[in-house]
Amino acid sequence: MKLQLQRLNLNREMTRFSDSGEQSEDSAEFPSKKQKKRGKHVSFPPDEQIVSGFAEHRNSDRTAERCVTLTDIIAAYEQSCSKHQLQPKDSVLQQLQQGVCGGGTVERLDLKGERLDHSSCEALEVVLKSLHFDFISLQAAQLEENGASSLLDMILYYESTTHLDVSDNSSMGTSAWRALAHLIKQSVRLSRLDVCNVPLSNYPVQSLAKALLTSRLTVLHLHNAQLSGMPLFTLVGALKTNRALQELHLTNNLLNSFQDALQLGDLLKYNTSLQTLELSNNAVADDGLEELCGGLLKQTEGLKVLLLRNNQITERGMKHLAKVLPGLKVLQVLDLGENLLNNEGIQAIREPLMMNGSVLQLGLTQTNITCEGAVALAEVLAENRYIQRLDLRQNQVKLGGLMALSLVLRINHSLAHLDVDPVPPQEQDELLTETHTRLQVQIAQCCSANASRLQTENSGSSIGPNRTLTLP
Repeated sequence: MKLQLQRLNLNREMTRFSDSGEQSEDSAEFPSKKQKKRGKHVSFPPDEQIVSGFAEHRNSDRTAERCVTLTDIIAAYEQSCSKHQLQPKDSVLQQLQQGVCGGGTVERLDLKGERLDHSSCEALEVVLKSLHFDFISLQAAQLEENGASSLLDMILYYESTTHLDVSDNSSMGTSAWRALAHLIKQSVRLSRLDVCNVPLSNYPVQSLAKALLTSRLTVLHLHNAQLSGMPLFTLVGALKTNRALQELHLTNNLLNSFQDALQLGDLLKYNTSLQTLELSNNAVADDGLEELCGGLLKQTEGLKVLLLRNNQITERGMKHLAKVLPGLKVLQVLDLGENLLNNEGIQAIREPLMMNGSVLQLGLTQTNITCEGAVALAEVLAENRYIQRLDLRQNQVKLGGLMALSLVLRINHSLAHLDVDPVPPQEQDELLTETHTRLQVQIAQCCSANASRLQTENSGSSIGPNRTLTLP
């Protein structure tokens, strides 16, 4: 209890030091309750001593615990559960027994689907203070307010993980969201956070947005978080000035082609640090794509990956994209799969793609393309020397389209991956089946040769890693 009191109060004081705007809110609600409950009073040294002592204490704890074996940690966890009158969780024991500990680090602590009440969370402290984890999953752990708040405070205090998943926990409560915000702002180790399938409205999204103003997070997943409208406006307001976040994933958020797309277009105009924006399974549509294109033109550095799969985009949207494609400087991966582009949409971007010098991977899965569209893309590949991967699966590309693609690969030396469907099972004609198979073999051989050539060219190049991105 004494260690826990020290941890919680030091954590709150660190918050006051780093964010004086929240001092009155936190000190009024948290320390006073803890002190009154235990009948203890805590006095703090000057701020600079608190910060120094806090860091030294945490580091010394880690150094000491590195000598502790997983067997010792298991025994300590069982003893902690006994103290809290709990049965040790089998999943925790199994993961610790099977874990490989190197320098105090274990790959993961997966608590997905476990019911973590307040006592269960408190019992985990002996584990969190002894080990670093690359990934901690609290997904669907039925976290309630007090337990979640305590657990998140522990994760911050002990810097327990680089990747945290708190998805599917819709009952965390205000104090837990406040604790999560503190974790986002103060952690020097947390780099990825997943908060999916949780409605982000009012206080939750305001807490998250405020924390993102100064966080070190580089990857944020907010799938199915009901972000359309004011929540997205609040989030984008913070991200416009954020310079740490590199990946933002917003699938299944009902994002529309009006105010939502406008906000996302503004984000691209002001933020040049974001490298991946995933908007799949929304309703950005043609008008929304126009807003995004306006932001893309401002990206002279930054956004490399834009994923727009299943967004109700049609051939009309391709006309907006056609206007900006020749001028794009940094976008490397563009996924337009599962949109009704038709052959007309491919024709609209045919010449702009010939002039584009940045896109390395183009996703056109299930876009209602036939042989006509495939021929247009073959014409693109005859002129474009940058595209390395083209995905044409789940389209009606038959022999005519495959012939055009096979022929162009005799002169194209950049395309390393061409994804097309195998021979249709309903194809009965033996000659057609044989020709189809032969063309696919030729395409695969040409792509393999190009891939080897690219690997040789990029070995030792500083831009090599950026040229190996893959479509989902």
